[in-house]
Amino acid sequence: MFTRLYDRTLTLSRQRRIALALLLGALSALALPPWHIVPLVIPAFAGLLWLLDGAVLSPRPRRTAFATAWLFGLGHFLVGVHWIAEPFLVDAARHGWLIPFALAGMAGGLALFPAIAGLATALLARRFALAALSRALAFAAIWVLLEWVRSWLFTGFPWNLTGYVWAGTPEVMQAAAFAGIFGVSLLTVIAGAVPAVLGTGAGARAGLAVLLFTVLLPAAVWVGGAMRLGAAPVYDANNANAMVPGVRLRLVQANIPQRQKWQPQLRAGHLQRHVALSRQAPAIASTPAPTHVIWPETAAPFFLANDPVVRAAAAIAAPRDGVLITGAPRRSGDTGNGQFWNAAHAITGDGQIVASYDKAHLVPFGEYVPLRGVLPIDKLVPGQGDFTPGAGRQTIAIPGLPPVSPLICYEAIFPGAAARSDARPGWLLNLTNDAWFGTFAGPQQHFAISATRAVEEGLPLVRAANTGISAIVDPYGRPVAMLGLGAEGVIDSGLPRALAAPTPYARWGNAIPAGLLVIVGLSVILLQTGRRRPVPSISDSP
Repeated sequence: MFTRLYDRTLTLSRQRRIALALLLGALSALALPPWHIVPLVIPAFAGLLWLLDGAVLSPRPRRTAFATAWLFGLGHFLVGVHWIAEPFLVDAARHGWLIPFALAGMAGGLALFPAIAGLATALLARRFALAALSRALAFAAIWVLLEWVRSWLFTGFPWNLTGYVWAGTPEVMQAAAFAGIFGVSLLTVIAGAVPAVLGTGAGARAGLAVLLFTVLLPAAVWVGGAMRLGAAPVYDANNANAMVPGVRLRLVQANIPQRQKWQPQLRAGHLQRHVALSRQAPAIASTPAPTHVIWPETAAPFFLANDPVVRAAAAIAAPRDGVLITGAPRRSGDTGNGQFWNAAHAITGDGQIVASYDKAHLVPFGEYVPLRGVLPIDKLVPGQGDFTPGAGRQTIAIPGLPPVSPLICYEAIFPGAAARSDARPGWLLNLTNDAWFGTFAGPQQHFAISATRAVEEGLPLVRAANTGISAIVDPYGRPVAMLGLGAEGVIDSGLPRALAAPTPYARWGNAIPAGLLVIVGLSVILLQTGRRRPVPSISDSP
């Protein structure tokens, strides 16, 4: 059966090849949050490899391979990041016309990474007559290498990396503590791509390869993760040894629509809404009172550092002898001229700012416009002028709390950049406003991505979001408390302790997945050693 399907794939018409590539790309996106249909990675990646085999046999192999993989990427990103249209609807009169350009431009641009992976795989297959298993392994290594490039090129956008398909499977995600999300991506692409060997008619050898790489390898990772979770403490109020003593957090989620957030006549009401939620009595009378209150990104729509009157009004939310942590814009002077920052402040009850952090990794076109002198558009965030990036990743001290690494909005999506290795914090703090991302896929993907940083670093993650998802996540990536999308309310919880020692990934970073890529590359070379070099054949057995 597989051989017949494979042979038919090799001879597809141009129109059917285009349709199938788009469909397979869309299927691969449905394996990611919030859908979590993980088995779809098998038909998606195996099917793409079959299409690439057909491209090698075409009259124009390079062009066909590149176009096929680009169409796969286009389908993948059109489904996976369709929420990119949401920010342009906040002020549709000004920005709505940009939606087709933003959606097509984002998906089409990101699709270049799969396109390059497909082209490189096809060229290697043709040049070295790679066996079917060698092709699958080479493809997986190239795919993940390009995911890493995507994480930093042009400031980086490592959204929906393949490994996030396991975001709903905490056992497998424990591998991120050792190899990071790129290591989990490598496992996933290998598992999805190796079944392509079933089309080559290689019989028992093909079945053995699928059993090893698609069944046993993920199962072994799952078992290892389950054992790690089984030995992990329970992070709740009944296990004081697992929580930071003397700390009781209150996360405030005011659920303010983005269209209303910056309206001048509503800003004072938004501030009062946060204060009221901060001061309400705990749901259970016996629950300890909060020691620290945390508001989301730009929860206070005022320049608090420049306005002592408004800052005093916000400071009412700080617990007695405690601290309010809030996001707020910051400017360099008392006038509208000068520099602006997207900041987080820690404010005591008497209105003193005792710690601050300025967002360092800004959102292109959201917080600043690249090539502003050339492009005739304005940034999406209200206000005149671009935001200025902060000094970089910091570990800051806030009274009554362990040292913390603040992450504002999408700063939490960058693997290996959540915390300083030379000044390890005790927790991660993610202040965000996911109202920009809509009410479905965008916020859920953002939360899943952010929670993975907790696993990688072995640090708890505290996440305060305007409209959800607010949560406290333990250092194994499991939510301890959560407030979902579109809800107004608070979370009262202790702060989980960090792991006693940094995880391997926290120590060595992306050197570990890089080493795994080298191992896969060497495996491809070993598989090819001793093989005859005939005219390249697509159906060589592994």
